[in-house]
Amino acid sequence: MKNRLTLLVTLMMLGAAISFLLLLPGFAKNKLRVLYLTQSKGFKHQVLPESEKVMQELGEKHGFEVTISQEADKAITPENLKNLDVIMFYTTGELPLSAEQKTALLNFVKSGKGFIGTHSATDTFYQWPEYGELIGGHFAAHPWNQFEATIKVEDRKFAATRHLPATFKITDEIYTFKEFKPQLVHVVMRLDPAGLDLTKKDLEKVDAKDFPLAWWRNYGKGRVFYTALGHRPEVWHDERFQTMIVNAIRWGAGEMK
Repeated sequence: MKNRLTLLVTLMMLGAAISFLLLLPGFAKNKLRVLYLTQSKGFKHQVLPESEKVMQELGEKHGFEVTISQEADKAITPENLKNLDVIMFYTTGELPLSAEQKTALLNFVKSGKGFIGTHSATDTFYQWPEYGELIGGHFAAHPWNQFEATIKVEDRKFAATRHLPATFKITDEIYTFKEFKPQLVHVVMRLDPAGLDLTKKDLEKVDAKDFPLAWWRNYGKGRVFYTALGHRPEVWHDERFQTMIVNAIRWGAGEMK
């Protein structure tokens, strides 16, 4: 009887010790591991260094482990992908990935991981059809360049947009898209076209009645989120945008529904 009581007390003390250790930073659960890729093989956005700084700050604030890279071929390798939960692109052009690396990236997402695209991630890999399918479309134009846009939030239950009001205004460069795949994605934000000049020549490339600005999709077991916002430094410092990115990362990693 005495031995059983001693064992019980020992187990209780051990459990209490483990619970305490789990509260310490060094014993916390593994951090989300995010790769933020900012390589430009087309237009290079001036905001990239500022966005990298913001991503590091968000990682520190919210417990992400953020790795910054401007070299896709060195960052997206089978070995590195084993140590990541989410990949985030702010990229342009045909990035220098081999066929094997492209397959590895797709399989990474399909296996249950997350992919986040910001702004010009849709201005990337025009010659790789599978990437267009992954992200849901390609950049067509920015007919009105930069202006104060009114955004309609069409899904306020989705993780990355539930903090937003039904409509809001933001000044940014607003994209339109070609090869958009509405059958594959769930649009969560659209541009309100009211009051805009819908006779602009660049609008001939798209359906002038529909201007999606953010969407998500499942890809195999994985999750993909894209937002067209993010051209201007002010947007990266906007709390609404930052919360959208943080929650998209958590959703992409499977931590939020």
